[in-house]
Amino acid sequence: MGNTHDRTIPSDALVIFGVTGDLAHKMIFPALYAMSKRGTLNVPVVGVAASQLSLTELRKRVSESIWQAGKIDDQNALDHLLSLLRYVGGDYNNPGTFEALKQALDDTQHPAHYLAIPPKLFTTVIKGLGAAGLATQARIIVEKPFGRDLASAQALNRIALSVFAEDAIFRIDHYLGKEAIMNILYFRFANSFLEPIWNRNCVASVQITLAENFGVKGRGMFYESAGCLRDVIQNHLFQIVALLAMEPPAYQGFGAVHNEKAKIFQAMRPLQPDDVVRGQYTGYRDELGVAKDSDVETFCALRLFIDSWRWQGVPWYLRSGKCLAETAAEVLVELKPPPQRLFDDSAPADGRANYLRFRLSPNSAVALAARVKHAGKEFVGDQRELYLLDEQPEERTPYERLLGDAMLGDGALFTREDAVEAAWAVVAPVLGTHHPVIPYEPGSWGPKQADMLIAADGSWYNPILVKVAT
Repeated sequence: MGNTHDRTIPSDALVIFGVTGDLAHKMIFPALYAMSKRGTLNVPVVGVAASQLSLTELRKRVSESIWQAGKIDDQNALDHLLSLLRYVGGDYNNPGTFEALKQALDDTQHPAHYLAIPPKLFTTVIKGLGAAGLATQARIIVEKPFGRDLASAQALNRIALSVFAEDAIFRIDHYLGKEAIMNILYFRFANSFLEPIWNRNCVASVQITLAENFGVKGRGMFYESAGCLRDVIQNHLFQIVALLAMEPPAYQGFGAVHNEKAKIFQAMRPLQPDDVVRGQYTGYRDELGVAKDSDVETFCALRLFIDSWRWQGVPWYLRSGKCLAETAAEVLVELKPPPQRLFDDSAPADGRANYLRFRLSPNSAVALAARVKHAGKEFVGDQRELYLLDEQPEERTPYERLLGDAMLGDGALFTREDAVEAAWAVVAPVLGTHHPVIPYEPGSWGPKQADMLIAADGSWYNPILVKVAT
């Protein structure tokens, strides 16, 4: 086991390994600027990378990143952020780099080390921090993916735990920092009307769609090593399943939430090849870095079962893909129809009974669909949606929220070792043994075989985005 860790003490420095990389440029610098605007960033920010940069060059990179992410509307906040920056250049394999980092950290006692670097470097940096004595009373923030399969996730966790305590390890899945995802947890347990129907007796099926209308955007080489199942479903969509399916936490605190989420992953039935439909958009093999005979999936749909008292027999349908018809993420919890047809039209034309719908992106909303009678003496009506929540302005970005929480020691929105490993165990049987990819046209909803996967329980709900004229 690694060092003991006092989770109540805020971090007094933020170290960003990979500060010259894409993630830092696109996500982390704008988040730090937002934190500076809110007055929540007042500690040194030490960038570490292999390049030999001057501090002036780093400040220029940070300013350019914030310009590209949006306008600079608070010069004082930007100046404050730039004043906090320090830089250490050097090879991660060289102990001297970590000694230089120690000098740059000066008298700070509780740094948070953020690994915004390729996963293959995680072990090197974690061991380097341990050897240099930089892990004592420190935190480590690790970007996904946490391994490529169960064995590599277990190996990574072993190495991290040999240097850091479990509650000092913050495994980032930026999806958990989204306002709409957090609202699922709140909506479920802040309202009493859901609990009587939130089980196998009333829920017919659950489907989750995370669709993107663009391709791999020049990241073909990365995608060849990942694929949709690893990149999106095993982490983002499984996390949503856990929030929807978990039992009520035993007490108020993130440890209780983690306990219940881990139980859901442990109750998921391991996938088999016939539970999964893999697709690949036409044109993917022409992308730079992609093999001409690539069998990597850019679309994945699967049928999942949770073998628990609450969810036994309820199918969960998950799908995600690139080059689909829309960019959106939605959950549809379909309820069973009334036990007796008292009205001729109570079976809707599309076959869909009452449902609860969570829109997660591009905006957040919760809607409840119920049948309402038309005016007149005939007992006919239609199904309408009652909107319960719409977008709230001024929400923090996921990275701003997650960075701030990690530095405060708040692990609520991060993932725990046992949950990560249990999720990998669910997909383990199909990572190497699966059906070949099926081509699909860009702009469609994926291969038709995905429709056949869900056919026994109805059809996919395709998010329909209302285009607002500007």
